Amino acid sequence: MADGAERGGQVLRDIDHTVPHSARIWNYWLGGKDNFQADRDAGDQFLAIYPEQRDKARACRHFIYRAVRYLAVEEGVRQFLDIGTGLPTASNTHEVAQQFAPESKIVYVDNDPLVLAHARALLTSSPEGETNYIDADLHDPEAVLAEAARTLDFDRPIALLLIGVLGHIAEYDEARSILRRLLAALPSGSFLVESDGTDTSDAYLAALESYKDNGGVPYNTRTPEQIAGYYEGLEMVEPGVVPIPDWHPDETVFGSTLDVDEMGGVGRKP
Repeated sequence: MADGAERGGQVLRDIDHTVPHSARIWNYWLGGKDNFQADRDAGDQFLAIYPEQRDKARACRHFIYRAVRYLAVEEGVRQFLDIGTGLPTASNTHEVAQQFAPESKIVYVDNDPLVLAHARALLTSSPEGETNYIDADLHDPEAVLAEAARTLDFDRPIALLLIGVLGHIAEYDEARSILRRLLAALPSGSFLVESDGTDTSDAYLAALESYKDNGGVPYNTRTPEQIAGYYEGLEMVEPGVVPIPDWHPDETVFGSTLDVDEMGGVGRKP
């Protein structure tokens, strides 16, 4: 871990802090400290158009907490593949899973040097479990799966997490194809946890367009029907695909959240 932390520290020192970065902007919306003035300025420009984005970011973390807790406690899942990690913040996947099942194994996947540097420097596993990090691209799911198999046992159920990630795939059919290839490799009894932004707010769409024009990573909203389509062939955990604050709602470290333009759910592979 010391070598990873040293490499991570060097990457962090080499990154230009004057250029906004999408992962740091998201960290700012979550109330984190791993961001700089350029990120805060870009985040505030987005909020000026779509003020609900801060609630949306926290609702996504809240959803991860509830879904991972449910899978660890109610379904006995002990393996988690989290693609599109983002910067470490409160209630990271491994922290939630290992809180309720210390022996859990978690693999984080991202292809952003900044995210991987932070992850290697800041995230550690429980003694009973294991946490690993993969530098891989979602566009190459076979490479993701091959690297994940170094840590996870693909003969036992795995929870696949894709939170706000498939929207970065421009074409919906390509996003579905990538997801099908990932799910095909998982054994029966595995789960999909997915959420994405919906096209239900003109202000949200305008903010995304402005964000893209300012150099942010493009993000493509989906219709509620398209998000539900990701779960084709899976057995849905009640209440199905819904606005994420409505999925097993309760209070967590993020408190309660307002309605947001993000839908998701949890489905089981038969």
